[in-house]
Amino acid sequence: MISDEVRKYLLASIFNAAVRAGAAVMEIYENREDYDISIKDDKTPITVADRTAHRIIKEALGPTRIPILSEEGREMRYEERCNWELFWLVDPLDGTVEFIRGNNEFTINIALMENNVCQAAVIYVPYLRKIYVAGRGWGAYVKEPVMPDPAAAFTYDRIVNGWRRLPLSDRRHAVPRVAVSRSHQTPETFAHIDALRERCGALEVFEQGSSYKFCLLAEGTADYYVRTSDTYEWDTAAGELILAEAGGSTRTLADGAVFRYNKEDLRNPWFVCRSKYCAL
Repeated sequence: MISDEVRKYLLASIFNAAVRAGAAVMEIYENREDYDISIKDDKTPITVADRTAHRIIKEALGPTRIPILSEEGREMRYEERCNWELFWLVDPLDGTVEFIRGNNEFTINIALMENNVCQAAVIYVPYLRKIYVAGRGWGAYVKEPVMPDPAAAFTYDRIVNGWRRLPLSDRRHAVPRVAVSRSHQTPETFAHIDALRERCGALEVFEQGSSYKFCLLAEGTADYYVRTSDTYEWDTAAGELILAEAGGSTRTLADGAVFRYNKEDLRNPWFVCRSKYCAL
């Protein structure tokens, strides 16, 4: 079990790694002449921003000597990682499609996994200068403004100074707010929402890219999120802990089970998320 002192040190490490990566991503985003886009084996795009952010996070977390499982890292065989006690689970640029489209909806996700359970997490939204932080049993928080900084060196005490505990509101919305992916909608998504309307009445449905949806649920800005297309473990680990520590939940759509991590197949099942005060 990680001690609180070690966890504070590691939380500062991932906070700084995310802010440094966010600085590089924003520099590329604001100079859009060439994103150097290519297509990965799973038919999703990758840009120079993904690769640069991965490199910066790897360098920042190197002193911890904890292995990294990253969307942009080398293919890691299950036999090599299945017995890891500690590892970082990283998406250096979540929302690459939104990044390419220029709509600002992209994040940097870093989760600390112990025995395949997330113990600490950050999601940085560099365009909005907001960073969401959680520790298992510690609660979930948002800190702003946090400017992108290639030399970020926050201490734990500086991180906690001025952060706000989530959720930010203790009231339910009169009309439940349902988030869906902006770029990965399916017929099953809309069938699920239609079933919700039949059961619960009026809904306000809105589109949002990247793991920022988890953050909006953790804040209480949104109530419910359904996903019926492929995601991977690095897409959800940080957001799931942030939402859970804000009183919400993430469950598989098929049977309401909890998520499992470091599986042989890193794809997630379809899932639904609920905020603390969700009435659905």
